[in-house]
Amino acid sequence: MNLKSSLFVALAFCAGLITKAAADDPAARLDACNVVWDSLGKNHKDSMPIGNGDMGLNVWTEQNGDLVFLIGKDDAWTENAQLVKLGRIRVKLSPNPFVNAKGFRQELNLRKGEIQISDAAGDKMTVWVDANRPAAHVEVQTKTPTVMQAAVELWRSQPRETLENSRELFGVGVFREWNGITGGKNTVDPDTIFPAQTNEITWCHRNGRSLYPLVFENQHLASLLPKYPDPLLHRTFGACLQGPGLVSLDNQTLKSRQPSTNHRLDLIVLTQQTGTLEQWQQALDKLATAMEAVKLEKARQETLAWWKQFWQRSWIEVSGSPDAQKVTQGYALQRWMNACAGRGPVPIKYNGSIFTVGQEPPPGKPYDPAKGEQNADYRNWGGNLWFQNTRLVYWPMIAAGDFDLLAPFYKMYRDDLPLAEDRTKLIYHHDGAAFPETMFFWGLPNNNDYGWGNPGPDMENHWIRWHINNGLELTMMMLDTYAVTQDAAFARKTLVPLAGEITTWFDEHWKHVDGRLHFEPSAALETRQWAVNPTPDIAGLKSVLPRLLALPENLTTSAQRDLWKQMLVELPPLPLGRTDASGKCPQKPADAATNGVEIIWPAEKFSPPGNVENAELYAVHPYRLFGVGLPGLGLARATYDAKLFKSSTCWGQDGIQAACLGWADKARAEVIANFTAYGGERFKWFWKEGHDWEPDMDNGGAGQIILQSMLLQIRGDKVLLFPAWPKDWDVNFKLHAPENTVIECVYRAGKLEKLDVTPKSRAQDIITLTPQ
Repeated sequence: MNLKSSLFVALAFCAGLITKAAADDPAARLDACNVVWDSLGKNHKDSMPIGNGDMGLNVWTEQNGDLVFLIGKDDAWTENAQLVKLGRIRVKLSPNPFVNAKGFRQELNLRKGEIQISDAAGDKMTVWVDANRPAAHVEVQTKTPTVMQAAVELWRSQPRETLENSRELFGVGVFREWNGITGGKNTVDPDTIFPAQTNEITWCHRNGRSLYPLVFENQHLASLLPKYPDPLLHRTFGACLQGPGLVSLDNQTLKSRQPSTNHRLDLIVLTQQTGTLEQWQQALDKLATAMEAVKLEKARQETLAWWKQFWQRSWIEVSGSPDAQKVTQGYALQRWMNACAGRGPVPIKYNGSIFTVGQEPPPGKPYDPAKGEQNADYRNWGGNLWFQNTRLVYWPMIAAGDFDLLAPFYKMYRDDLPLAEDRTKLIYHHDGAAFPETMFFWGLPNNNDYGWGNPGPDMENHWIRWHINNGLELTMMMLDTYAVTQDAAFARKTLVPLAGEITTWFDEHWKHVDGRLHFEPSAALETRQWAVNPTPDIAGLKSVLPRLLALPENLTTSAQRDLWKQMLVELPPLPLGRTDASGKCPQKPADAATNGVEIIWPAEKFSPPGNVENAELYAVHPYRLFGVGLPGLGLARATYDAKLFKSSTCWGQDGIQAACLGWADKARAEVIANFTAYGGERFKWFWKEGHDWEPDMDNGGAGQIILQSMLLQIRGDKVLLFPAWPKDWDVNFKLHAPENTVIECVYRAGKLEKLDVTPKSRAQDIITLTPQ
């Protein structure tokens, strides 16, 4: 047995999931992470996620054997800028072979990109989503003939007003876009069901109105409306159901013409802005015709090939304890969910992605949010994208090599840059661009955050009024991406335009005092809501400016380079101070003890905390001014020990920063915490909601960053191997590093057994540290 196979055996035996014979197949290492259930489900709480990057399904079974799935779509944004489901499909078989069946098995197969339901008799249902086309398929093979029926179940059946003072306002109306000026209520508009064709049923949601103009008007940007077309108005999203041998019973139901041992159901989805509803239907019909021209087996083989290359890009497989296997499986399933939702036109929503579920009343009973009922469209914190949370989903994609999943994140900010520049000119009267911490996908904050009737220019929401660090962290992420890919087109079209305007904003927005930039009034993230010279902003500029200057000169202009050099000279020093009498970071500067330990402070001056972020540790991550092999490690570790808040799981960074500071045991405890922060659903990797909503995607992303940082850290053109790795954990990994470097490594039983570096010339830049 070769070395790699023996490692697979160790991993599999630890998991207790595969046999030695199966472990001889390299794919078995991934198969060990598959999710397998041995009984029928009950309801939406028993769903599994599957998707193709733009559309996703929550698939479950019920006690009567029905197969049910919710349909999510990355661009299904309503008139209220709410990301919603397209609907729910219920598939019935008569007679149903899976009720009381022997050997029932439901498996999420990561390698094949499918969910399969089977029994010992050989009956089988397979659900898969085309990796390259907007379609999903259900294939049924049974030993005895059955009749299949498929019905569309919709809950947006009539106009409905959201209720004041109900929990629903937290998910939709926390941003009550229609209330502040008009005094009106949010209305959830109904879907449209088309008259059934002979063998097809079709439905959609069409935005006949839009909150978009009201956002511009309330924020003093109405003059820009002609320049930036409304992305919500007339946006129409929906689907059609069809399949060989299926005929329509009514406008919402298909049924097989006759019993058969083979059935197939095809779902085709479309989002498009069209002038009329009829034009959308014509576009859907054209799409369906084009899909029918593709042989199903060809589409299936292409989908298998897509998932094969995805899983071969990178991996991290940890063994050595039961917790290690939980970490391995959690890491793989977070990548799975990202891949299922990460290739659409809008970034992954941190608060549920496209995999939110919700309770529904029995058919015919009105939905009652006043009683706390939440349908599958509900998510805490609504439709805005919060950078603090979203970034954690995307940071680990760099080392994983998942650049196709990362692209929509960067594209959104690049597309929103012109509006950000115009907004800056109109309300701040200077050049550059800044992005709100919480914003709609087109780049503006919601009206509640901005403030109804706010004369401007700053937002009224005190948590994020002066919180504009996101642009610097975005720049850091783009620099890391360019460092790995060396993609000059990306640098020229995305990195440099964004970084140029973001740094210009920092230069022109602040006054100069004694020859230095002076950030006041400002904030250190959401926690120090008033601050002077905040650490995250100073650390961010100290980190990104030298890297921007180091870019090839053909990518930047002389004016940009002159500005960046000047800003470096004018930056205030990183704020330092002392702990308070309890040995912690002071609540306010006056609390510092004269004999306290020197630490990094969150800002030069700062208010008492209003949230739970340790802003001073942004100098460690994401900005990497301190860490293993860097000056001031003792100062940074003292700062970590003095932090006021334990910030683990969800959007917490304790584990990331512990790994960056070289603490293997602390990092291990934190990565286990993230990858066992199981949610309250049968698919427990829908991480518990934490501060957000379930699935809590930023929790899984933070876990990925911790694990990657335990294995690799970058120091200029050098790569640190095992900077925070526990010596009693074995690992097999493949990760990406700067200069198009790919590192494959096996560490087992305290020994480095394999280290392959591509290209080979980069092997001299790997610094192997001793696991702890």
